[in-house]
Amino acid sequence: FPEYSTMGIMYDRQEMFDTACVVPGPLTDMFGKACKEANCWGVFSLTGEQHEDHPNKNPYNTLVLINNEGEIVQKYRKLLPWTPIEGWTPGNLGTSVVEGPKGMKISMIICDDGNYPEIWRDCAMRGAELVIRPQGYMYPAKEQQVLVSKTMAWCNQVYVAVANASGFDGVYTYFGHSAVIGMDGRTLGECGTEDNGIQYAQLSLSGIRDARANDQSQNQLFKLLHRGYTGTFANGDGNKGEAECPFPFYHMWVKNPLEAQRMSEQVTRSTIGVKCCPVPGIPPPEEETNDIEELTHELNLE
Repeated sequence: FPEYSTMGIMYDRQEMFDTACVVPGPLTDMFGKACKEANCWGVFSLTGEQHEDHPNKNPYNTLVLINNEGEIVQKYRKLLPWTPIEGWTPGNLGTSVVEGPKGMKISMIICDDGNYPEIWRDCAMRGAELVIRPQGYMYPAKEQQVLVSKTMAWCNQVYVAVANASGFDGVYTYFGHSAVIGMDGRTLGECGTEDNGIQYAQLSLSGIRDARANDQSQNQLFKLLHRGYTGTFANGDGNKGEAECPFPFYHMWVKNPLEAQRMSEQVTRSTIGVKCCPVPGIPPPEEETNDIEELTHELNLE
C-alpha cells in the first residue's frame, strides 16, 4: 500500500504524536490477521511509529512487511524524510534484506528515499532482488519519479515495486502510476491515475539470479567492484580488476561525516532555512546574504 495510506499525511506535530502507533501493536495485528486470512504477503505504511523516547521525540515513518502467516518479517524506518515538509525522525535501522515469497530477497524504501542512488545500491549489494517503494508522490514530479524507479532498477539489476498514492487530499494531487518494474528497467505492469488501482506481474527468481551471475557488459553490480578488469588482466595485474573506491566524497563521508557535510554545504548552502522561501517550523538563516539581490539582478527585475 502507498505511503500515508494508514494514518494519512501529517502537517501538525501534535497530530503526529496523537496518532503514532507501536510496532508490533493493534494496527499491525489487524494487518497480520488480514494477510493470514488472504494467504498473502503485505507491505503497510505506518505514519508514524512511536519513537523510543515518545512523546519527547518525533515519530518515525515506518513500513512493515508481513508474511502470509501474519508475522512481521521486516521493519523499515524512512532514512531520508522529505524535508522540509516532513518532520519524521530520520530512520535508525538502515536497510535490510529478508527472504520473501518463494525465496525472493526483499528490501523496502519509502518515497523520497528513492531519489538517492546510494540507498538502491545498498539494498542491491546486500542481496535484494526486489525493492519495494511505497510513496506519496504528487505532481509536478510525475515524470521524474516514474523515471527514477525504472533507472534504479536498470542500474542495480533489481525488480522494483512502486505503490504510489492517487487523488487529491486538499493540499496535493497525487499522480498514481503504481508499477512493477523489471530488472532491466522495463515496465511489467503499471496503473494509471485511478484510485484503488491494482497491478501484478511475474518476477523470475532464476532470471534475475542468472543475469547477475552471467551478464557481462550490463552487470553494474559486478563491474563496480571489479573496475576495468579487462585492462588490468591484460596488464598482468590479476583477474579481479580494481576494488578500491575511486570516489573521494564517499571516502570522506565514511571517515569524517561532518567534513562531508561541509562539502555538501559548499555546493549548496549552510543553513536548513532559506530566506527567500520560509517554511513553518524551520528557522530562517542566521546570516544575511545577498541571494535575493543577486537573483533580482540576474532576472533583471530592478
